[in-house]
This record gives sequence, C-alpha cells and structure tokens, in this order.
Amino acid sequence: MSGSGAGGQEDLPVMINNSLAARTTRRGMLYALAAAGALTAGGGSGGTRRAAADLRPGAVRAARAARAVPIATAEVLPDPEKAREIRAEFVHAWEGYKRLAWGHDEVLPVSGGHREFFAKGHPMGLSIVEALDTHYIMGLDSEVELCADWITDRLDVDVDADFQVFETTIRLVGGLLSGYLATGRRSLLDRCVDLTDRLLPAFTKSPTGMPYRYVNLRTGRVSGATLPVAEIGTNILEFGLLSELTGDSRYWRAAKRAVRAVVQRRSSLGLLATSLNVESGQWADRQGSAVDPPVDSFYEYLWGAWVMFRDEECRDWFAMFDDALRKHQAERVGGLLWFKHVDFRTGALLNRHQSSLAVAILPVGGDNALAADYYRSWTAVLDKYAVIPEAIDYARPAVLNARNELRPEYANCAFQLFWQTGDAFYRTTAWRYFENLRKYHRVPGGYTVVADVTRRPMPKGDHCPAYVFAENFKWLYLIFSGTPRFDYAHGYLSTEGKVLRGLRRPAV
Repeated sequence: MSGSGAGGQEDLPVMINNSLAARTTRRGMLYALAAAGALTAGGGSGGTRRAAADLRPGAVRAARAARAVPIATAEVLPDPEKAREIRAEFVHAWEGYKRLAWGHDEVLPVSGGHREFFAKGHPMGLSIVEALDTHYIMGLDSEVELCADWITDRLDVDVDADFQVFETTIRLVGGLLSGYLATGRRSLLDRCVDLTDRLLPAFTKSPTGMPYRYVNLRTGRVSGATLPVAEIGTNILEFGLLSELTGDSRYWRAAKRAVRAVVQRRSSLGLLATSLNVESGQWADRQGSAVDPPVDSFYEYLWGAWVMFRDEECRDWFAMFDDALRKHQAERVGGLLWFKHVDFRTGALLNRHQSSLAVAILPVGGDNALAADYYRSWTAVLDKYAVIPEAIDYARPAVLNARNELRPEYANCAFQLFWQTGDAFYRTTAWRYFENLRKYHRVPGGYTVVADVTRRPMPKGDHCPAYVFAENFKWLYLIFSGTPRFDYAHGYLSTEGKVLRGLRRPAV
C-alpha cells in the first residue's frame, strides 16, 4: 500500500501551508436521521415545504459542484439575549464541574462524584481540555487562562495505561490543537506533539497501516486488532493540522495511509462493513451501516480532508461512497429519508435501525434540499419526545434505546443549516432544543443524561459527558451570538466540536 509521495509515502497536501485561501465551513451539508414513519414535522425547511431531495448520483454531483457558500454573518443579525441565556447555562454546567470534579475527566452532577474516561486512576482533566475553546468562543477569558494553566502545569501524558486511540485523538489531540489556536500558548502545542507521538505506534506497528485500537502511552505497547471503521479513519483532520503547524509530515502520512487502507477494502458495491482486523486486513462482519456508528465519522473526515486540506483524493473517495450509500441504502418511509443497514457485499437488507449520532455526520457538499429533509425528520423526533432517543427502528416505528446521553448532533445540524441558508427555521428549532435541554437535563450540579425520554416525568441519570463542554452549548451559542471570535465563513470544527479553523484572536 504505497502512497502517492516519493519513497512510497503519503505527501502532505500541497495546500498545507496555504489552505487559508481555500476553506469552507465544516459541513457543506448535514445528513439528519428521520424520525418515525408516523411523525411529521410542520413547516418544512423554514416557512415553506421543499420538494423531496433527488437521490440520483448525477443530481448529487451537480449539487456538490454548485456547493452553497455560507452566508456572511453580517447578513444575519445576532440574538444577544438568547446567546446570553445559552452562555449562562454553559457556565452553570462548568461551575458544577469545577466545584465537584476539578482535574478529573468527567463530573457526576447528581451524586457529586467524578470518574475518569480513559484509564481508572489516571485523570487527564478531559472536561478541561474539551471546554477550552468553548470558553474562548464565549469570551470567558479568565476560564481560558484557568484551563490553559492547568493543562500546562498538570496534564501528564506519560501514563502507563492503554488509551483508546480514537477517543484520545478527537478529544485530547483535538482539544490541545484548538486550545493552542485560541491562546497561542506553545506549551499546549508541545503537549499535543508529545501525546500524538505516543499514539503513533498504533499506526506504525500495524502491518496494514490501520491503527490498533489501544496504545500504552508510556511503553508504546499496542492492542486491539479488530476495531470499527470510524476509529480507523477519524484522525486525518487532527493529524493533518498537527503536521501543518509543526511541519512534520509523519502525522499526516500515518492518517492518510490508514484511510487509504479502508478505502481499498470496499466491496464491489462501493460499500464498507463495520469492523476490520488491522493485522489481517479482513472484515470482521458484513453489515453496511452507512452513516450510523460505528462507521459514521469515517465519511465525515473524508469530506473534512478536502475542506481543510484540499485533498482531492479524499474528496473523490467521499463522492464514491456517497453515491454508493444513496444507491444501495437510502430509502424513504412515510416520506422521510433513512439509511437501511445492508450486507455490504450484496446489498441485502439486514435491519432498519438508526442512531441519533448519525444526524450530523455525512456532508454532501451543498445539497440543501436533502439536508432539509433529514433535519425535518429529526425535528419531528424532537417534537414527539422533547429529547431525542439514542436509537430507533424507523420501520415499526419504535424506540430502541430510550436514553439520551446529552447528544449534540441536532444542535450541530441547526448551526450548519442556519449559516448555510440564513433560514430562521433553524434558529427556531435550535432554541426549542435548548429549552428542552434546560428543562430536562439541568440539575443543581450542572447537566446530566436522561434515562428514558419516553417517560414523564423524565428520569435523569448521573453523568455529564465531557463532550458537553465542547459541543452542545458551543453549537447553540454560535447560532445566536454572531461572535467576532469565530470566522463563520471559513471556520471548521471537528467531529468533537473542536474549532480547527476559524478562531479569531483579538489584535494586541
């Protein structure tokens, strides 16, 4: 599996040092999960109902070629009152973490406890790393300094424990990168380099180039040979940016080689299954689950590599998979668009399950009609349950997993669609999401998960995932604030909500 560069290695994209001239927003278009066949969302996309999106590959390519350009922020007036309310709720969640779990990975806001995310007994201050660029976006400068100081003084990545490569990349590597971009502190970039160097054995020790699932940060020992596609390919944005910032191409080459290895193992239908053995290179299953976990962000990062680094190969791979997914997995039930799970080799139906994580994963480069269809479907789910369940079966229809783990994907979609179109419908529905977030997830110690969205009163759990500090409130704040600290026209955020492009720092 030789690369395209000299000596059989992947070269850094030619635009790596001048990518600022050719950027666009994180997702040109958002796939959103449909609700249930019996559900309808009033009002269509904005005030008018749009025609069903054309799923034919030719029409898709034409839409992608005419990709919509995000509207200028000056064309849409901010709503400072709503932005202040969102900011206040983020501060409430953050103060709960500071009071109950400072320095630990995650807070248990109901019991007042805490837990570590990566390895028991090894706190990494995950919520601190996740929150840093959100503090910056919201103008909470004293908290920015507090977080950056803790990372500089306390974060130790020399840990004798197995860390999951995927989660470490999108959370810690991504958070340190965005923290560096927000603050300019070299110590954060140095810590990021140290951490990523400790992750590299997962790639370099693999005979296929696809990373092992775990790596011991101290010893470099790797483990976990079978892992989901998303975990193999969701690293090219963070690794590519690190190569751009340091001039060290090792990170980009490792990430690109892993992506290429997956693409080469697609079926004759152009579909991917769910999990691969990175030593043998063989598929561990036959289920093509499209935009659902655990393959979701693999597709997202193909498009992201094009948007951030102008990698034409990743763009073309995305288009190939996009066409295959539409041809073999897309279907409409009750007028709503879904992706059925199929045998990736034959296309035979396996099930019609869908996950709420799929709502913001697959961008299609400007096909606003398709994105509006998906968003209306998810709005119907929001209207029916007030809080979106983790998973549904769209054919029955039925809720498969009634929990809500404080997922941010609906707010993510609202942000992208609003700043693509300027349609106030997306602000209206985002505000409804926020009001329900505040009503059902808020506790005195911050924000917590919900145990069953179908019951009233809605029972709460006892856990605030660290990604809440990176995503939910950030997406909502960006919709309403119009903050000058973010470049809406050219900004780009990772799958974990880290701002990898577009942070604006005040002139000194």
